Amino acid sequence: MVKKILMVCLGNICRSPIAEAVMIETIEKAGTSAEWKVDSAAIGDWHRGNPPDHRALSTMTKHNIKYNNKARQIKKQDFHDFDYIFGMDEENMSDLRSLAPPSSKAKLLMLGDFGLDKGDRIIVDPYYQRGDAGFEKAYQQCVVACAAFYEQAVAGKI
Repeated sequence: MVKKILMVCLGNICRSPIAEAVMIETIEKAGTSAEWKVDSAAIGDWHRGNPPDHRALSTMTKHNIKYNNKARQIKKQDFHDFDYIFGMDEENMSDLRSLAPPSSKAKLLMLGDFGLDKGDRIIVDPYYQRGDAGFEKAYQQCVVACAAFYEQAVAGKI
């Protein structure tokens, strides 16, 4: 049975596309691509149909990751279609809990709760920061968190 993961941030142009790409890379390196489906979405609809922020794309390119998806907004159906829905910060988590229908099958999780130190578990939105440093930090956090989640998931701990 294919397990489905949805990465969510505010606009789906910075953190969640990076998290999606990193999770796909983690799964591909493990040789289990046929067992997983990964996507990303936004809480809001401001950037729907747009590619990720150029700094997010630059960061992914720097790490040899190709990404071609466009931003989309989360839908009620996603809470039934996905097994795991990840937020990047407490505000995302609050929004996800508010949006989730009572019949949701998805586990709502904060990505930074996996493998990151408690003080570093928030994947901060780098959109309003100058330069690429915030995007690189988000990428590095995603590398650690995605690997830790994947390890726990395949071990049946989640």
